[in-house]
Amino acid sequence: MGKVYAIKCNDYERENVYRAVDELIKHYGGIDKIAKKGETVFLKINLVIKKHPDEAATTHPMVIEAISKRLVENGCRVIIGDSPGGPYNEKILRSFYKVCGIEEAAKNSGAELNFDCSYSDYKTSDGCISKVLTMIDPPFKCDKIITISKLKTHSMAVYTGAVKVLFGMIPGVLKVEYHFKMPEIYDFSNLLVDICETVKPSFSIIDGIVAMEGDGPTAGVPKHVGLLLASDNPYELDVCGAHIMGLKVDDVPTIKRSLERGLIKGGIEKLEIVGEDIEKYVTKFRVPNIRSVNFFRGRVPKRVEDFLTFYLSPRPEFSKDICVRCGVCVESCPPKALKMGDKIPSIDYKKCIRCFCCHELCPKKAVNIKRPWILRRIFK
Repeated sequence: MGKVYAIKCNDYERENVYRAVDELIKHYGGIDKIAKKGETVFLKINLVIKKHPDEAATTHPMVIEAISKRLVENGCRVIIGDSPGGPYNEKILRSFYKVCGIEEAAKNSGAELNFDCSYSDYKTSDGCISKVLTMIDPPFKCDKIITISKLKTHSMAVYTGAVKVLFGMIPGVLKVEYHFKMPEIYDFSNLLVDICETVKPSFSIIDGIVAMEGDGPTAGVPKHVGLLLASDNPYELDVCGAHIMGLKVDDVPTIKRSLERGLIKGGIEKLEIVGEDIEKYVTKFRVPNIRSVNFFRGRVPKRVEDFLTFYLSPRPEFSKDICVRCGVCVESCPPKALKMGDKIPSIDYKKCIRCFCCHELCPKKAVNIKRPWILRRIFK
């Protein structure tokens, strides 16, 4: 039976986070079990968007600081990094590190910030979707890869945690190419599992002190949970994180794929939870109202299926009162379905693949996801 560690932490006060991290390390069996003296550790965090930590879109810097500090004190070299959406270069990374509080976390802990933007093709021996993946190089140069993700809902994947955070291994704008190639959530969730199976993080942590619900992963609202979660199995860790949100295995595509591929044995009943009684923390999260219309597939002629898919699929819409015409969405759109208009971007819905990158990367939350009225009735 797999183990997931759940440690209570009510807020991001330094003393409380350090105490929780120390308790987590003790429960797991000591810091040497995570990384030994002399090892180089890459901390893969979640920097999906340039926002202040209080908005709960990114991994909180205090959690990063505490983990890094304990590893550095144990004689490890710690490198903190991620590949956010959009352009991937040193200038962009510096701005993200500063705004998201990671610059200060590294300074306080003695860790380093990654500015190496190189990437290469890596073979995926057990890949289901792709046999080769283009990923950033720095993590693969280290002895250990540890992820620190954020507990959040997700507009396309329903839930994001230990597995989904590894999409940040795909460099910058290449993410949009993968979205374009795999617009269906079944294929995309298998891709995420392929990435995880290739990276094979040695330890995974989820920052669930303050999570995000609603239109995640960037436009939702903060939701207090009060937990740090961790495991050496990222798939089992996500089972626990989703359970806290009130979600089951079949509700989350990446978890469902990991079950189909034999990477987990089942739901929360197959896990041993060490630490807190997580049932006290389970609460119904407001998840994005995204539903696939693929239930038409194979039941109607292809021409009818395409028609229904086009008109019944959720679609992005821009708020002219909020949009500042920064152009991030236009630059990040995989199929180039967006053009900057006089007041707001215009969308060619015939090109739009409903990957919702525009929604995810908008710094002002100016992109809403509209569901057709008939779907609102069906899934009410």
